[in-house]
Amino acid sequence: MWIQVRTMDGKETHRVDSLSKLTKVEDLRQKIFETFNVAPDRQRLFYRGKQMEDGHSLFDYSVGLNDIVQLLVRQSPALQPAAGKEKDSELSDTDSGCGPSESDKSSNNGEGSVEMEGHPGVAAPLDLVDPGFGFYKINELVDARDTSMGAWFEAIVVNVTQKGEAASKVTESDEETDMPEVIPDEDIVYHVKYEDYPENGVIQLSSKNVRARARSTLQWEELSPGDVVMLNYNPDDPKERGFWYDAEILQKRESRTYKELYAKIVLGDGGDVLNDCRITLVDEIYKIEEPGNAVPLTIASPMKRQSGPVCKHCKDNPSKTCRMCACYICGGKQDPEKQLMCDECDMAFHIYCLNPPLSRIPDDEDWYCPECRNDASEVVLAGEKLKESKKKAKMASANSSSQRDWGKGMACVGRTRECTIVPSNHYGPIPGVPVGTMWKFRVQVSESGVHRPHVAGIHGRSNDGAYSLVLAGGYEDDVDHGNSFTYTGSGGRDLSGNKRTAEQSCDQKLTNMNRALALNCSAPINDKEGSEAKDWRAGKPVRVVRNAKGGRHSKYAPKEGNRYDGIYKVCIRTGMRRKLIQRGFCLLFRCARLCCCDCLDRSFRAEVYSCPACRYDLGKNYSMQVNEPLQSLLGQFFPGYGNGR
Repeated sequence: MWIQVRTMDGKETHRVDSLSKLTKVEDLRQKIFETFNVAPDRQRLFYRGKQMEDGHSLFDYSVGLNDIVQLLVRQSPALQPAAGKEKDSELSDTDSGCGPSESDKSSNNGEGSVEMEGHPGVAAPLDLVDPGFGFYKINELVDARDTSMGAWFEAIVVNVTQKGEAASKVTESDEETDMPEVIPDEDIVYHVKYEDYPENGVIQLSSKNVRARARSTLQWEELSPGDVVMLNYNPDDPKERGFWYDAEILQKRESRTYKELYAKIVLGDGGDVLNDCRITLVDEIYKIEEPGNAVPLTIASPMKRQSGPVCKHCKDNPSKTCRMCACYICGGKQDPEKQLMCDECDMAFHIYCLNPPLSRIPDDEDWYCPECRNDASEVVLAGEKLKESKKKAKMASANSSSQRDWGKGMACVGRTRECTIVPSNHYGPIPGVPVGTMWKFRVQVSESGVHRPHVAGIHGRSNDGAYSLVLAGGYEDDVDHGNSFTYTGSGGRDLSGNKRTAEQSCDQKLTNMNRALALNCSAPINDKEGSEAKDWRAGKPVRVVRNAKGGRHSKYAPKEGNRYDGIYKVCIRTGMRRKLIQRGFCLLFRCARLCCCDCLDRSFRAEVYSCPACRYDLGKNYSMQVNEPLQSLLGQFFPGYGNGR
């Protein structure tokens, strides 16, 4: 077994060989020291987000074949800075950008601390305060535009300030002259708070995004094309109530039963518009107040408008239970002061609906519902040992007293990837895998898709056919001639107990994989006498892989590993009576490869007497028989085929 070890910066990667699934982490550190020259005490190993600790094995972390383990090199103790310098180098909240900015500090000036009953987030009724500049006074009710979506919302002015450069210029001019200088509107900043969204805090807006609160409703007769008004529209669902936008009336229709109004919605001051929007709420259209001409409004004379519902499920109906905007368990909207908001899913929960129920609101800053909360006992922190796995505790290896190292084998390792180019029941070659490709282990052959089983010699289905087989010389009747071979079916051996192999002790049966391989032969199945294909080319192809174990009986087997030798077809299937009344099915395959006659003739003239595809020795006196029907078809499909080759 081997794994890949890669440094955290990705600059250096090496393969570590001669490992076992039972290799301890401390032994792995020693091998990494030999490869990377990093001392074991400076190594921090990570696999799938977990820090690997001494005392555990690779099997405990489920490290697979050719998986990547990341290496983080600790800083040398001689180069580590002093603790006092570390504290000095740490950034404060203000330096790191986490603390409140100067604009946030100034935005709180003039903000009332007492809230009015029935108006959450709005300061108690106070007298209007004239800042000395600007159209709107402090504590005045206005309409404020959200710059991100272009809609207008009801707000209250909590402070009025100037931009930094403008304030300095005004101060200098006041020192020179006794008359105050008029401040332009673009240099005035209004600090407002939305009435319906107090959680947003104080927002700083320019004068073009603030105007007097709309208060005059326009009747149907007062509307005419070309007028710019404020109306309610929902861009996502035009039939539902939405937010308030500026709009220009384009068309006005009226009949005895309905009224239609088409307008151009203005989305902010950037020039973005929505053309030909049909307005459904024609009875709620407001006149836009001119700056400086409207009478200031205070909380004592509120003008409330109805906007779209916050909850699309219950439409903000207080008598209807809703698990989206109220308690996620009971759906009740009562006792909002006894509801907890989950910091992960943003759902509300009554403290008495939880299991077990809570007696009071917890003092923790963060709170998570039972579905989002992670069990702290199951979380493995950096430097901690792994928790005991129930699945691995039930394995036979966990209860075995044997000291045998079973983790070095390759027959039972899992696939790291799977061939998805073709389905598992694919006949014929695998795209991208040329004939002659070699692999060291059977699991690699399985990953390539050539022969998917890890151990079995035949891959197929008894009702479909065989897709591939491995020729490993496991039976004494196997005979390999290169471009044809005799293959003995499976079965007929007593493998009771823990036996992997045994002598032939009973008759083989034409079932399971034997039947699957027999279906590839282009002839009817005969259980007693066998069958021979009259036209073997019409049979189903079988991918053949030769294994190095077959070298005991064949000179065509590879010296090491496995080799893909291309496509074969079943020609003859017969049953033979052996000595000691042993019986087995011996299946004869012939090479189904086709090669160009001119190419073969050119090879013979070069004194190379072997098949160009499988390199089988054909002999000097080999007689070349041309496939006349195929040659005729190729000449019809490709005129001039063979000329000049």
